[in-house]
Amino acid sequence: MRLSAEQLAAFDRDGYLFLPGLFSATEIDVLDAEVPGILAQERQEVVREKGTDAPRSAFHVQTWNEAFGLLSRHPRLLEPGMQILDSSELYMHQFKINAKEAFDGAVWQWHQDYATWWNDDEMPAPNAMNIALFLVEANEFNGPLMFIPGSHKGGRLEAGHDVTTTSYPLWTIDNPTITRLVEEGGIAAPKGPAGSVLLFHGNIVHASGSNLSPWSRWIVYLSLNRCDNAIRRFKRPGWIANRDFTPLVPEADDCLMRYAERRKTAAE
Repeated sequence: MRLSAEQLAAFDRDGYLFLPGLFSATEIDVLDAEVPGILAQERQEVVREKGTDAPRSAFHVQTWNEAFGLLSRHPRLLEPGMQILDSSELYMHQFKINAKEAFDGAVWQWHQDYATWWNDDEMPAPNAMNIALFLVEANEFNGPLMFIPGSHKGGRLEAGHDVTTTSYPLWTIDNPTITRLVEEGGIAAPKGPAGSVLLFHGNIVHASGSNLSPWSRWIVYLSLNRCDNAIRRFKRPGWIANRDFTPLVPEADDCLMRYAERRKTAAE
């Protein structure tokens, strides 16, 4: 899959690009069938919300679930990343499903992902990005992602290490800085159906509110990094900050449907 010149220009200007309905309902059904079992597992990679049993994130899923392993190498996700990062050799710095469960999904504070990648992992440069796939609808009620358009242009901002607000430590940006950035760029919250994809820069400032609705908001995130920009500090566990810098090789475009057919045949 190739992004157009107009799409690349929009990404450069805003720091993100929204592609509604990039994956079919049938493909999403294949992935969604796996999610409840993934989130129910009691393992270190499945992080719970603070003070509850509600799942917050499931990390490194591509290594312990076949369907998401295929998704981690899907050409509709990898090829736009290769275009934007100007490299055919990318590795998976981080892979996770953020659950934001109905009623119990907590906030993700205002932050830049590269601040964490720099402070915790010593990633040399912001030559990395996120690609997010909506596994269910993201709407105004279930805690959609919020971006400050153009905020990636300011580079890496000062951040403080918040280890108390939620169950997941995060390098966050103070309220006065957020106020200034919003006055300059506003706030955008891309919303859309399951199968939609968001591409966003490692330095764009973003957040999401709590989910008080009866609808969970499942999103899977691929954090792609150039192999020549590999991290130099191994402070965090490998299932959070990957230490395997092997270049990703795209699968066939119909890999999820082939997986579903194999599962169906095996069950018959």
